[in-house]
Amino acid sequence: MIMLIKYLLFILLVVFMIGAAAFSLSSRRTSDPAEKARRRSVMNVLLGAMLVTLSLMSMFLFRGSTLSVIVEAVFLVIGAFNIFSGLRSYGYYSRDGSRKKAS
Repeated sequence: MIMLIKYLLFILLVVFMIGAAAFSLSSRRTSDPAEKARRRSVMNVLLGAMLVTLSLMSMFLFRGSTLSVIVEAVFLVIGAFNIFSGLRSYGYYSRDGSRKKAS
């Protein structure tokens, strides 16, 4: 069961990393500032999810030394903050874009 969780977390890590890279490239190629901001906020959510997944992977792979627990906790907090700020930014820029289209 633990091996299944490890493989699942690794697959999620790779998916989040590829998604973040794709949204990063697409945000750099678009010229519309609102669309660029929306794509970067999605990239921020994916990077946060990647950090949370990396933290969970290290929890399952390594024994609990003090340094390991501190690094895991830091990755978990930074990842959660990135997810929160990315969702907040996405909501802001989505509402901002709908207001501009209505007027």
